[in-house]
Amino acid sequence: MRLFGRISRRGSAPEPVRLHDGPPARPEETAKQVAAAFEEAYGLQPAGVWRAPGRVNLIGEHTDYNDGLVLPMALPWGVSLALAPTDDGVVEARSAQRPGEPVRFAPAGLDARAPSVTGWAAYVAGVFWALREEGHLADDALGARILLDSDLPVGAALSSSAALECAVLLALVDALGLSGLAADQRAMVRLAQSAENRFVGAPTGILDQSASLRCKEGHALFLDCRSEGARNVPLPLEEAGLRLLIIDTRVEHKHTESGYGDRREECERAARALGVPALRDVEDLAGALQRLDDPVLRRRVQHVVTEIHRVNAVVGLLRAGRTAEIGAVFNGSHLSLRDQFEVSCPELDVAVDTAARKGARGARMTGGGFGGSAIALVAEDRLEAVCAGVAAAFAERRWKAPDFRVAVPAAGARRVDW
Repeated sequence: MRLFGRISRRGSAPEPVRLHDGPPARPEETAKQVAAAFEEAYGLQPAGVWRAPGRVNLIGEHTDYNDGLVLPMALPWGVSLALAPTDDGVVEARSAQRPGEPVRFAPAGLDARAPSVTGWAAYVAGVFWALREEGHLADDALGARILLDSDLPVGAALSSSAALECAVLLALVDALGLSGLAADQRAMVRLAQSAENRFVGAPTGILDQSASLRCKEGHALFLDCRSEGARNVPLPLEEAGLRLLIIDTRVEHKHTESGYGDRREECERAARALGVPALRDVEDLAGALQRLDDPVLRRRVQHVVTEIHRVNAVVGLLRAGRTAEIGAVFNGSHLSLRDQFEVSCPELDVAVDTAARKGARGARMTGGGFGGSAIALVAEDRLEAVCAGVAAAFAERRWKAPDFRVAVPAAGARRVDW
């Protein structure tokens, strides 16, 4: 992590700006620490340690649940999890970020209609529930001991919830020898999504779980959310002298409490009014807008349809080796999310606008919106100026100081040996 100063608005000594250049430790080191903490907590060795990354979406926002296209990449930060199966019918889960009493529940007693597990542990319980619903965990005596640790910021729209779900899911599939699932990434994505949609109650698409499970190091995942077909597209940022800067506004974002569900319902209503299965199927945008009387629905349709085109544009530029030019597409995406989809917030707008003024090639909010993070495509020699400028703009408004991370495209979920 690099530190450099930013000028205080009252002219006092520079305050440090935190720039995370990568994960705080290698996955192997983290796995060793998590395994040791597991043994101390439970007095037994784990069956293994698994790690699932968070994600940042390069382009394709709110298109996933409209059967559209997305382009996320996995992050070098994520959730590490140690697990040991038991035969007592009880799951006991501990989090390094939530010290205190562990959470306990019986998988056989979980009910999505009246969930008894809340908070971070609901994502753990949701995976057990989803596996039981699909017939993969039929033994009522099955339990587990779990300890997890995370270096992902919560509420930053970097998909900490999907990383947790995917880490739990991969650990159970591996530790229990569910080989049929292990060979079917699409089925695993759907199970993790089901845990979040049906048990936790967050109406997300498959973007987050797909990125966490299916990404390759050095690549972005070009995903068709209707067919679930995907290919990894090379993302040579460093070769182009560029960095992907994540600006965490520290305005916490939650799918279950924000207007995310409202936006999904509006898109579904617009699709019904237009007589199409999903907004992905709108071919004549101008004609579709004329047919809608509701100005809100017109704005939602305009964003989704044009955002899908922006995904194709970014993939085309990457394939043509014109990486620096994707920044202009980022700019268009943010304007659409701000004005047409109305999911931005003042902190995101200031972060994006300031990054552009300080020399970023392009910037946009990322994730569901209503808080969280922005991304900026920045040349290496402009990185410090962009970070300092955004930090100063936040200080002038007396907002919380933002956090900065330089992200590289990382590998998807995996077992980690140490």
